[in-house]
Amino acid sequence: MLKKILKKLHFGNTLYYPGCLTHFVLPKIESNYKKILKELKIDFIFLPEFNCCGSPVKHAGYKKDFGQLKEKNLLFFKKYGITRIITNCPACYRVLSDYGLNAEHITQTVWKNIKKLKAKHKGKITYHDPCHLGRHSNVYEEPRNILKHLGFTVVELPNGKERSFCCGGGAGLKSNYPAMSDDIAKRILSQVSTKKLITPCPLCYKHFKENAPKDFEVLEFGEVLI
Repeated sequence: MLKKILKKLHFGNTLYYPGCLTHFVLPKIESNYKKILKELKIDFIFLPEFNCCGSPVKHAGYKKDFGQLKEKNLLFFKKYGITRIITNCPACYRVLSDYGLNAEHITQTVWKNIKKLKAKHKGKITYHDPCHLGRHSNVYEEPRNILKHLGFTVVELPNGKERSFCCGGGAGLKSNYPAMSDDIAKRILSQVSTKKLITPCPLCYKHFKENAPKDFEVLEFGEVLI
């Protein structure tokens, strides 16, 4: 038994990696996904002292800084025997996959275990494809299939999947051009006929929620899973 425990501590661990925005700004989302993984009976570890994946510095062009952060993270993952990473952040998923690691976005994980979830919803809902998860990572069907399995009718935006518009909150736009950033979000929201938008990206979720009118519901993907 002791040998099995020691092996578990040093090799073959699955890490739930929430990403910086989820962990530091949206902790309720982090807590929710921990509950979801437990409900799906997925054996995972959680390390609150994690480092940033490096997505912001990489896409800002700081190659040296990104390389240093990547090396630091790889050593960190090795230290805890991590061979699989599950994250709810599309940007983290994209970068960690580029590391060459066995990374999964949470929607992929849920879809693999979809038989463990029962239909519990009714009505129409609109799904928004995050840039990093959609056209950058080609993850389109899993989120939609999950929503349909849960009982929703998915109503598409005029521009969806490969043609989906950015929420306006990423790539430094919100920091440098906040008015333009907000305008983009409001334009997308105005196209949602269901008045109910769901997205599996913490940044998209936060940005849409900040710009949504009072009669509009913005949901983070995990909110409909349990």
